[in-house]
Amino acid sequence: MARTESTMLELGSSAPDFSLPEPSTGRLRTLDELKGDKGTLVVFICNHCPYVLHILPTFVQMADAYQARGVSVVTINANDVVNYQSDSPEKMVELGIEYGFTFPYLYDESQVIAKEYHAACTPDFFLFDASLKLVYRGQFDAARPGSDVTVSGEDLNEAVTALVGSGKILDTQYPSLGCNIKWKPGNEPEYYSV
Repeated sequence: MARTESTMLELGSSAPDFSLPEPSTGRLRTLDELKGDKGTLVVFICNHCPYVLHILPTFVQMADAYQARGVSVVTINANDVVNYQSDSPEKMVELGIEYGFTFPYLYDESQVIAKEYHAACTPDFFLFDASLKLVYRGQFDAARPGSDVTVSGEDLNEAVTALVGSGKILDTQYPSLGCNIKWKPGNEPEYYSV
């Protein structure tokens, strides 16, 4: 596990399109189908990362609240499942059931979509407005496994509240920190470094 920060993709960037399988249903899901009326939150997660598991109960609760406010939530796993079998599609289904996911959990086997989003770590958050322009990328909050900081989701929540309320973009945004995305050997993107 390498502690890795998010790349902080340029604000205003358009959300890269995708069509990815949803292991829990066997369906292909698209960004156009899943985007929200007020905004869309795309999050790169995986099944085993301690940084993801640390925030997951709080994130699931907040995701329910966001969806009720017109912000859709989409999670994506792009990890190499050959070398990290705990991130397999079967385990993705199990994770979704265990934590009560009410949002899609998609599988980016080729890792192309992760590269297009410049995803680097799990969890990695990308919040887009109704026009699918990036308004927030960064941390859920300052809590980390083993720290004394309580998981609150305050950074992401502030960004969603600003988006739904005033439509403003937060001036201060801090990178997310987590495990590096498990790239397939030789598939590491140019922007990625450990």
